[in-house]
Amino acid sequence: MRSGRKGVFVWVVFVCAVGVRSAGAQCSVTATNISFGSYDVFSSTPRTATGTITVDCDMAPPPDVIIQIGPSAHSGSFNPRQMKHVARPDRLNYNLFTDPTMTTIWGDGTSGTATRTCEQVVKPKPCTQTVYALLPAGQDVAVGPYQDVVTVTIIVVPKK
Repeated sequence: MRSGRKGVFVWVVFVCAVGVRSAGAQCSVTATNISFGSYDVFSSTPRTATGTITVDCDMAPPPDVIIQIGPSAHSGSFNPRQMKHVARPDRLNYNLFTDPTMTTIWGDGTSGTATRTCEQVVKPKPCTQTVYALLPAGQDVAVGPYQDVVTVTIIVVPKK
């Protein structure tokens, strides 16, 4: 155990992309970054945080939209996802979930992960989904900032 180590600052950055199943789809996606704040390596309590993903489309008829979150840039996996210290090799395991009980990992629908679907997305009623994040306790890492980048992809499914 590293003595006197506190003050680890951790966050997840979302990069957004639009996947379109038909030409001419006009949708946008935005996501708030997730910050776990300060992580105390001596605490037995896991850290939780939330973020949001918002999708807005300007299409007639309003499409359905599938929201996917890609694997961790640092682990290359959905489980666990990992944040990396910005200057050291240390890594922190974490994950992103579709539900507040944090039992269903948000991914691309493969490897036991799930996606979220918004139906009939149209202005001025964008679809906003909450991302639930969990940083498990008991990880012995160096003090400093940690980060990860995941890609949010939306798949637009036009109505006929």
